[in-house]
Amino acid sequence: MRKILILLMVLLFFACGPTTKEKGLEIDGKKLISRKPPFTLIFPTGFQLAHSSTVEYPKESSLTRSYFFIKEKEKQIEEMLIIQIADKTNPQAEAMTSPPLKPETTKRMYSNGKMKKGGLEVDYLIQLMAWNPDAPSLQPIMNKGLIIPPHWALQGQILFLYQGEHAVFFRYSKDINSFGIKISEKGDDWEKGMISGNEKRVYETFQKTFMQMMDSIQIKVQ
Repeated sequence: MRKILILLMVLLFFACGPTTKEKGLEIDGKKLISRKPPFTLIFPTGFQLAHSSTVEYPKESSLTRSYFFIKEKEKQIEEMLIIQIADKTNPQAEAMTSPPLKPETTKRMYSNGKMKKGGLEVDYLIQLMAWNPDAPSLQPIMNKGLIIPPHWALQGQILFLYQGEHAVFFRYSKDINSFGIKISEKGDDWEKGMISGNEKRVYETFQKTFMQMMDSIQIKVQ
């Protein structure tokens, strides 16, 4: 099997019923419970499942489960959480691998690092990025009558490999205009060494929330 960065980095959502329990993952309030692989995580807010899919990649000896959670206000998306879990389908295949997370650009403010959870290494990244409502991956959400504004959003990513058998990838993002204060939409105002004022306040608020989510991760190694 080719080494996998799989497919986790490419969003592929196909028609599939929005259910989680049947696929080894469920939500209990703000708590996410995964049975395969076994881990839990506390969301920073209440989300609703908007879409899910399962796609098999025979050449990669893997299957990827994708879950798209949202928080919306008057049909407009304010926060999105995408979870993708790749499962190795051939026990004889090579262990899953992936490169570390990297920011889209190093000019703008970003934070990254690693944490140890349950003896496993968890990679994380925080950055500014743009929502693109025309992206094919977002069409299942748009088709439900929801609005994804073409705004800048702060995004936090989490990636970890579970014993070579699973790869878990999170992308949590929040519209910068949903923080309740006036924010610049000029990318230059978010550059390293330049960020200040409300932009810095919002970045630090999001960073704190995201790191609390990181701290809440509990991974049970079997």
